[in-house]
Amino acid sequence: MPGSGRRALRDVLDALEHPEHGGQLSDALRRLRRALHQAGWGGFLPRRRVVITGMGAITPVGHSVEETWENLVAGKSGIDYVTRIDVSDLPTRIAAEVKDFDPTAFGISKRDARRMARASQYALAAAQQAVEDAGIESLLEREGDRAGVVMGTGLGGFDLYENLLVRAGSSGRWRVRPMDAIGGLPNIPAFHISERFGLRSVSETVVTACASGTQALGNAAELIRHGILDVALAGGVEGLIVRTFFVGFSMMKALSTRNDPPHKASRPFDATRDGFVIGEGTAVFVLESLEHALQRGARIYAEILGHSATSDAYHMAAPDPEGRGAQLAMQYALEDAGIRPEDVDYINAHGTSTPLNDKTETLAIKRVFGEHAYNLAVNSTKSMLGHAFGGAGAIEALAVVKSILTGILHPTINYEHPDPECDLDYVPNEARRVEGGIRIGMSNSFGLGGQNASIIIGRFG
Repeated sequence: MPGSGRRALRDVLDALEHPEHGGQLSDALRRLRRALHQAGWGGFLPRRRVVITGMGAITPVGHSVEETWENLVAGKSGIDYVTRIDVSDLPTRIAAEVKDFDPTAFGISKRDARRMARASQYALAAAQQAVEDAGIESLLEREGDRAGVVMGTGLGGFDLYENLLVRAGSSGRWRVRPMDAIGGLPNIPAFHISERFGLRSVSETVVTACASGTQALGNAAELIRHGILDVALAGGVEGLIVRTFFVGFSMMKALSTRNDPPHKASRPFDATRDGFVIGEGTAVFVLESLEHALQRGARIYAEILGHSATSDAYHMAAPDPEGRGAQLAMQYALEDAGIRPEDVDYINAHGTSTPLNDKTETLAIKRVFGEHAYNLAVNSTKSMLGHAFGGAGAIEALAVVKSILTGILHPTINYEHPDPECDLDYVPNEARRVEGGIRIGMSNSFGLGGQNASIIIGRFG
């Protein structure tokens, strides 16, 4: 046993001999668990249950969880013509932008906002909502040593760097402001959250392209399971309305060119789908150990049951046409949750609206779930919000939680022409209330570079 573990064990034994020191026992047990985990012995410890007690969101259809959910259920698309940058010379002129966002409404000063990338602004705003929703701000001030943050992002604050280059190109001079060099780093959204709320334990950033948000939630849950954290703010974020992305993905012919009307462009699983639509936004959650949540009398929304991360090891931009990495991600998440495929009621699909992805995801689902695949409801949030890359998985996990809480599935809009290779129940065009409710949902995120992640969320109680 490592030295830190031996010291913690001595403290545990000492506290057991002195029952009046109950607080010391709790602290010593936490330190013992942490020492064993860091020494690679965490697998011998019982896993703590992880629950969701707070949520926040900034999306193209809402600046809060409730506004976002109401519009998703209504089938409202956030996709429209791009307003923030000039893309008039490109074949794709549409995106799902976050519009009318005012960072000062979420406690971010105008001075700070000017120095922050949009991803940092979105993440901090959603984190503020989640903390308020959980009623945990004063507790974080006292327990910051046991609280951390795990955020996922694909590009972080890339917009800061692109704007810097644009200014230099137009003026011929490099006008670099203080902090410009670091303000766009991928870990800065997590920094702003930890700074705002005094989270002094783990601060982690997951950069796995489109799988980032889902993997961040899984990583945060793992830290809580093994006693490293009691509380985590976790989610994914992206501020993606940058010309580099539009030009690059247009060159790859990955984007939909169905510009008119914009809201018809994203068509997951539809036979006429022609590419994805760039989106942006964030969702942030407060995660806690069940013990911690019950101790403080928290309202519990749902429970994280299992998660996974895999790699296609196939191609930098294209998914494995056999869907093997996606299949493994779902299988491993089921194993981690300790449930059977038939226990799952609903899948929020990666569902990007690209010809290959939707077909291979459908294939992978059928391989994992067998005949039960045809009993599952499968929808795509991206039909309305486009693809928010590192933010997508967290936003889609939010949709799973809201479906569990309400018993309602939002629609996959624009599903008008069935594809024989995509033959599951995609909740086409209209929201659905599920008789008996939804007990367990899965969310998939499959990213560039062959990064795959799945997370399973269940009804609490």
